[in-house]
Amino acid sequence: MNAPADPSGAVPVPKPGGRFADNIVHFARVLRKAGLPVGPAAVIDAVGAVSAAGIGSRDDFYWTLHAVFVKKREHRAVFHEAFETFWRSRGLVEKMLAMLSPQAPPRAPAAKPKAGAARVARALFDDRDAVKLVERPEVEVDARFTMSAREILQRKDFAQMTAEELARAREEIRRLAMPHDLVRTRRAAAARRGELVDLRRTMRGSLRTGGAIIPLAFRQRVEVAPPLVALIDISGSMSQYSRLFLHFLHALTEKRRRVSTFVFGTRLSNVTRQLRMRDPDEALDACSAAVLDWSGGTRIAANIGSFNRLWSRRVLGQGAVVLLITDGLEREGLDDLGHEMDRLHRSCRRLIWLNPLLRFDGFEAKAAGIRAMLPHVDAFRPIHSLAAVGDLVAALDGRGDPGPDPKALLRQASREAGSTR
Repeated sequence: MNAPADPSGAVPVPKPGGRFADNIVHFARVLRKAGLPVGPAAVIDAVGAVSAAGIGSRDDFYWTLHAVFVKKREHRAVFHEAFETFWRSRGLVEKMLAMLSPQAPPRAPAAKPKAGAARVARALFDDRDAVKLVERPEVEVDARFTMSAREILQRKDFAQMTAEELARAREEIRRLAMPHDLVRTRRAAAARRGELVDLRRTMRGSLRTGGAIIPLAFRQRVEVAPPLVALIDISGSMSQYSRLFLHFLHALTEKRRRVSTFVFGTRLSNVTRQLRMRDPDEALDACSAAVLDWSGGTRIAANIGSFNRLWSRRVLGQGAVVLLITDGLEREGLDDLGHEMDRLHRSCRRLIWLNPLLRFDGFEAKAAGIRAMLPHVDAFRPIHSLAAVGDLVAALDGRGDPGPDPKALLRQASREAGSTR
């Protein structure tokens, strides 16, 4: 398979076909399973590009495939991790370089996996038998066990999931049907039929007939999805739930929903811009890099106060709905917590508190921080599993279970506290 050396000193050109083409085909399959839109045409172009450009070094091979398979900016991180993982696991680049150029430089040590590494690892794991060029025997799977496993995943607590289950949960969140909670605005737009007569269009249309016929033109009230504002607690007890909920918010952002996202531990951080990145792994990686107090302590009252002073007027317009994700276990600033929660409640259309502690059947509002926050929320819901996220979507649509009544929980806690005195 060795190509003859060119007297002019050009890089040897490998012959297409054989294992050389098979390796590129399997690499393309890994990219496709990792989420890149790679089709048969791209595979043919990749084989032709490498055949035409030759393999002078590892970087030449990398950028030749990069030019063919990467079409958008958000695909770069996934392609890089796929290239490093796939070709490193097999040592194929070094083998081809050794065949074509014995003086090829040794490969540099692999870098630390970054955004996209998890998706590539799963795609490569799924394609492990194909990579070995061994036909895999067909295995019959009982659909009852598959459905049972999916139901278990829907109800399982995020904090108890394995790494593989968390990856499947993120995929389920991306496939989730997003809320369709449209609200009517005062703005009107042209419509074939509507409740308002558009006088300007009506008079303009009558000029075409000289006033003999006056066709009525109508306008209809515009319906838009209200903005969502998320305030997410990223303290140590909330870290696992916060990461999964950020995937949900990223999926909402992909649906062209206006979403403003803030995370808080000991300080408030705006990660709205980071979540607008198209690739979910790259977006979450950027969020982690932008936040310095992840999995640390928490100061709920101080951070809600910072949001009310610095961001409330900017993002809470047009009937915004606020999603507050925290366990409410505040130990300091309890006097200010109720005041800041009341101000936040008055600034938005709805304030929904999502608390993972509601996963316990015997939950009682005994903590001082929870009692200070409950009077100022419109809904109080759990957020510990995929089923809870699905229930939240249904509740935002107005067609789901409203959840426990915050006022009733507060009255129950007050009665129990009075009876123990």
